[in-house]
Amino acid sequence: QVQLVESGGGSVQAGGSLRLSCAASGYSYSGACMGWFRQAPGKEREGVAAISPSGYSTFYADSVKGRATISRDNAENTLYLQMDSLKPEDTAMYYCAADPSPCSLRALDYKYWGPGTQVTVSS
Repeated sequence: QVQLVESGGGSVQAGGSLRLSCAASGYSYSGACMGWFRQAPGKEREGVAAISPSGYSTFYADSVKGRATISRDNAENTLYLQMDSLKPEDTAMYYCAADPSPCSLRALDYKYWGPGTQVTVSS
């Protein structure tokens, strides 16, 4: 059974940092592209960052470039997202996702999803 579980969300003031984690189980994690997505109330789910199976290639949305770092530990089956210089517009539910297809930032390309972790940034 594929399971992805996010953690690390919370409330932070603008300019602060958070590190999100996603623990994966029941899946060939090391062979999958992994990604972080977010969805704010009333908005569509958007891709934040993605990382290739080896970790060699990373992809970022323009809105987070320079402020976000995606990484993975295949030995621990864990995905990370370091978010710095957080802004109120970063407030959203953050989801991790996995799929064996080539990496993208399109939610429709991902098959497996976690339940999400809430990030709230106050001004």
